Amino acid sequence: MKTVRTPDEQPSDRRGPMGALARPLPRPAEPDPDNGFPGAAEIGIPRRKPGPLKQVVRRFALALLVLAVTVLLVWIERDGYRDSVDGHLSFLDAVYYATVTLSTTGYGDVIPASDSARLMNIVLITPLRVVFLIILVGTTLEVLTERTREQWRLSRWRSTLRDHTVVVGYGTTGYSAISTLVAQGVPRDRIVVVDPDAEAVAAAMQDGLVAVAGDATRADVLRRAEFERARNLIVSANRDDTAALVTLTARQINRRAWIVVAVREDENSPLIRQSGADSVVTTASAAGRLLGVSMLSPNVGEVVEDLLHYGSGMDLIERPVDKRETGKSPADCRDLVVAVIRGHRMLRHDDPEASKLATGDRLVVIRSGPRRPDPMGPRAHPSPVS
Repeated sequence: MKTVRTPDEQPSDRRGPMGALARPLPRPAEPDPDNGFPGAAEIGIPRRKPGPLKQVVRRFALALLVLAVTVLLVWIERDGYRDSVDGHLSFLDAVYYATVTLSTTGYGDVIPASDSARLMNIVLITPLRVVFLIILVGTTLEVLTERTREQWRLSRWRSTLRDHTVVVGYGTTGYSAISTLVAQGVPRDRIVVVDPDAEAVAAAMQDGLVAVAGDATRADVLRRAEFERARNLIVSANRDDTAALVTLTARQINRRAWIVVAVREDENSPLIRQSGADSVVTTASAAGRLLGVSMLSPNVGEVVEDLLHYGSGMDLIERPVDKRETGKSPADCRDLVVAVIRGHRMLRHDDPEASKLATGDRLVVIRSGPRRPDPMGPRAHPSPVS
């Protein structure tokens, strides 16, 4: 069920009963003598970049503009130039001279003879020649400066990132979790995706998210996502054993982060909690229960599906008790109360202990609003289920 919770107000006891993984844990990755560790991480920060064809057209247009300006300058001062062939400078000669001059070829058959023509070459045509050469070698210069720009953007991103959310796995589950976060007002620049798949990382960047390419079971990969300063972690790995390793590694790095883990097998849930997860969602059983409800009562299944999609109509929201609601019954609240959170306990709305609301209680309520489109928009690429 969709609830909006503040991690700092959740129970601090993260211990759970013993359990066993359905599959054995994988062996740690061995370092490659040539390429280092196979899980080495790379950080991708989203940005707008024109396509290759557009860049080529733009550079070609700039080069033609510089050539046209040079031809115009030579044609204006044509009386000051001397052609070794016939002594007369035609418009074609002006284009020819501008071309060989900008390309630094300089055959010497057309030369500036007057002082004004030579001054124009020094003051105007020479800078244009430099600009023309810069345009021609722009691709090379761009490659040389690309690393500097990326390092600056990465340094700036790291210096401003605090209390963010790290999402491990950008498959269907991870994407849906991020979509819900964005719908609830979490800025995209406060979300960092970690995924070993290059296509998933590219899709995350195209969706406007910072992405780290690497294996999240490795501490150095999570540190590249600045997890030491993160507030939340969502783990939606393809395998339960991977989720357990990610949770163990994350809890060693950040003791205060609120960790939510998606698992596929119910029997793995206890061990995931013992690994350090604050909340565990069993995706397979949850989907199975929804299938059963939809089979027996399609209308109930539709309501549950509506509640699971934030911003699609009815939403489950957790909020503090208002001062005006203190001492009243949950039925007297302005919202439809489903449960009351008192301390570390959850009380149903009809529980006798919840008959009078107290200061410090939190309410899980149902609110309805207009249907809104998916804040993330349509997915750029299909991605594996995770």
